[in-house]
Amino acid sequence: MAAPIDTVADDDALYVLTAVLLTPAQFPSVLGDDYPAACTALALEPYAEGYGLVLGQDGSGARWTVVVEDVSLVAVAIAAWDCGMDHDLSPDDRSVVCALPGWPLPVAVAAPGVAAPHDPLPDPEAEGTEPEPLTPPDTESWGPAQRRMGADEIAHQWTAWREQIDDETVFADPPRADSPVGETTPEPDPGAESGPASGPGTEPVPELDPHPETLEPHPELEVEGEVDIETEAEGDQADDAAMSPVIDSLPGVHPGVRRALAQAHDYIDAPPPPGRVRSSFATGEARMLRADGPGWSLVARTDDIAFILLDEEPGEVLPVGRGSELPGLLKALDALAVRPA
Repeated sequence: MAAPIDTVADDDALYVLTAVLLTPAQFPSVLGDDYPAACTALALEPYAEGYGLVLGQDGSGARWTVVVEDVSLVAVAIAAWDCGMDHDLSPDDRSVVCALPGWPLPVAVAAPGVAAPHDPLPDPEAEGTEPEPLTPPDTESWGPAQRRMGADEIAHQWTAWREQIDDETVFADPPRADSPVGETTPEPDPGAESGPASGPGTEPVPELDPHPETLEPHPELEVEGEVDIETEAEGDQADDAAMSPVIDSLPGVHPGVRRALAQAHDYIDAPPPPGRVRSSFATGEARMLRADGPGWSLVARTDDIAFILLDEEPGEVLPVGRGSELPGLLKALDALAVRPA
């Protein structure tokens, strides 16, 4: 993949290492909760067509992120690389929007025959007007970027995470008011294959398979407690319009989970910025949902349960049982979500 293209300053060749898409339906979550926020992080206009981000090194080994308008060209290259195929990504100079110093994502490979990756030296003629080099988030700390990265990891490894939660627990009655979330963790199924860690004292969560935009391990995550948003309403189930107050009044549920579910429901009546809710392919007729909000991230399958991560709970993953209310919420979120073309 380290093919040179002449796109960086002083006509120095850029040795391409990887690339990612920056579109409303698919963008690096570390950059923001939605597409406009991700564009703002790179000082780009949030055009509906999106961009491609090409990450590489120049002849001196300096890191550069080249922003191009040819989204299709970058998408084809990423698809080929994901299939293990060689593909030369050489954007036309006319499609280049800008070249930004540094990388916004961790990249664990380097171009052969050049110096180790490093930030480019400041241009003395720029007189301090150059942007600061982009840097990946610190994986040793916990914050919004790490929370979103954790949700992405669960989406990529859904089966392994789902295996930790048995159906009896998932579809159980709601937690009692005197039994706060976090006091118990699900018992492992003796007959199931071992998956990622599910609590303190277990083995670390396995790393993601190498992927162009995430080539270093994510923070360790732990499953902590269970939440079921099924209510004990008499008669017919409450309709979607009544879901928000029902969720908000759930006893024994982590307040951050109540807040996340209520805000996710608010998206139905007041659609959020593009990319705040995204829908991608899953097995069968299901869809994989990713949604973010202030201090929370949600990942779910439309035919199954959800997981919520919170800024105030570092490294913890809070499962939300399917119950009777979650299916309607997920269906409504999927209807307003943006999807890859």
